[in-house]
Amino acid sequence: MQQDIEKMQLFYEYYKQWIDVYKKGAIREATMAKYLMTQKWVEKLAPNLKISELTRTAYQKLLNDYAKDHERQTTLDFHHQLKGAILDAVDEGLIERDPTRKQLLKVKHQE
Repeated sequence: MQQDIEKMQLFYEYYKQWIDVYKKGAIREATMAKYLMTQKWVEKLAPNLKISELTRTAYQKLLNDYAKDHERQTTLDFHHQLKGAILDAVDEGLIERDPTRKQLLKVKHQE
């Protein structure tokens, strides 16, 4: 029952909670600021994405949308910051399969 409720949780809310539990007090302030910025971007780009809906396709779309306005290294950092939380969600049974596997990082298009 609790797990069903958690599966309906919005992904950005899960990520924010994950930061509070696993990162708060364990990382430097500058690094924490990056995690919080990632959380804001997830909320902006995928405000209605539920943790249970986080498929490879949904995750790739999130990466693609982020990459439109960011350099490759920044997008890679974004991916790595999300991946830890997502793998924990897989371990907790909230997501069936790892949606971060075999993702492509697109390069920002130059105008």
